[in-house]
Amino acid sequence: MTTPLIHPTAIIDSKAALDSSVAVGPYTVVGPNVKIGPRTRLEAHVTVEGHTTIGAENHIFSGAALGGAPQDKKYAGEPTRLELGDRNTIRECCTINTGTIQDEGITRIGSDNWIMAYVHIAHDCQVGDRAIMANCTQLAGHVHVGDWVILGGFTGVHQFVRIGAHAMTGIHTTLTQDLPPFVLYAGQPAAPHGINAEGLKRRGFSKEAIRGLIRAYKTLYREDLTLDVAQTRIREQAMTDEQCAPSLSLLLDFLATSTRGIAR
Repeated sequence: MTTPLIHPTAIIDSKAALDSSVAVGPYTVVGPNVKIGPRTRLEAHVTVEGHTTIGAENHIFSGAALGGAPQDKKYAGEPTRLELGDRNTIRECCTINTGTIQDEGITRIGSDNWIMAYVHIAHDCQVGDRAIMANCTQLAGHVHVGDWVILGGFTGVHQFVRIGAHAMTGIHTTLTQDLPPFVLYAGQPAAPHGINAEGLKRRGFSKEAIRGLIRAYKTLYREDLTLDVAQTRIREQAMTDEQCAPSLSLLLDFLATSTRGIAR
């Protein structure tokens, strides 16, 4: 496959399906089971292999390796997948693996994510939309990351951990338990440090909604209540706070389905 947008040193398998508007830089390698959508750009020395589907208008920088086999000793060559949405930025030397049959068999990255250099996203991870992962963030297998999450540089996330929408971590945070929506965690091990108020302001949350989330945060983390009692109190707050009810419902749903618990 040769077009003006594909550098002559790139190696594109004849079975790969690339839209005619895809740009491919020098020495990039694309395998036979890869599909790439319109206006996606692969810079130099990118490797895309495995059963990988990439959507439209993604920008993938030098040295990134996408669709490699999962780093799981149980993996025996099954045709598992990696799926990326649209308009993602994936910076230098990121690694994103395919899934395993021990889970759904698919690693998924949504759309409009900003993934900085040296980030690793392991097998079976599920990443939503508009997340930011700063340099050297490391996600172990089966991690779920919600929409609008921000992970500080060198954040390390244990396998099977869930991170709720709009949550945030500080630099060098180690997550071994679930991180609820809207909450800021930092430290090793991670501990709560308030809600991600500045991020919520930037996304158009009202002052009333943010105040309601701050009250729920204090109920959950500062009033020395059992988790069951705290959830009951937050449920009562949701019933009397129309502005904050949708956000509190999201928080309550997350707490009700957490399997690893939360750091308190």
